Amino acid sequence: MLKKASTPAPAFQEHAQGDIGEMRAAAAECRRCDLYREATQVVFGEGAKLARVLLVGEQPGDREDQLGHPFVGPAGRFLDGCLEEAGIDRSACYLTNAVKHFKFRRFGKRRIHERPNTGEVRQCAWWLGGEIERLKPALLVALGATATFALLGKRHAVTADRGRIVETESGVPTLITVHPSALLRSRGRPDAEQERSRFVAELRKIRPFLEN
Repeated sequence: MLKKASTPAPAFQEHAQGDIGEMRAAAAECRRCDLYREATQVVFGEGAKLARVLLVGEQPGDREDQLGHPFVGPAGRFLDGCLEEAGIDRSACYLTNAVKHFKFRRFGKRRIHERPNTGEVRQCAWWLGGEIERLKPALLVALGATATFALLGKRHAVTADRGRIVETESGVPTLITVHPSALLRSRGRPDAEQERSRFVAELRKIRPFLEN
């Protein structure tokens, strides 16, 4: 049996107050970590006001940072296709990220994604926790390792628990799966289509939570 973490997962510690609009406005001025210094803007969550399902990714990418909206780049388009195949209406969900600023390193003129560290995830969980508290979703979907840590702490991991629905310490059902960007990077591998089909099958587990 897994031991309960000694401290709550980052998203279930202290969190922002107010409605989604108020949090979004406050987050635009966020200085809780240093990522704001290089990013273009905060990319806050978006979606249905009464969404029963909240999908959480890692952080905005280059395209999201430019446009100010979550999941509008290549990984977002890939996710859209998989959601459609799974029979999920994206507009009925709320999509956000564990970290709201784009973390990157420069390579010539390109900006290359860098994974947020634990401290950055913990600081930004202030906003993620507020989104969860305000929306009170019937299901959380952790897309990748960073989102899984933000929502569940160290009690669960994608490698061990992919495809499972577990509960946060506050009792919110949480589906653990991979981030769509990981599947994009695997294109061309022999198992790429199999992995995509597995991802779609996992996303189908969202449907009962939307229908109820």
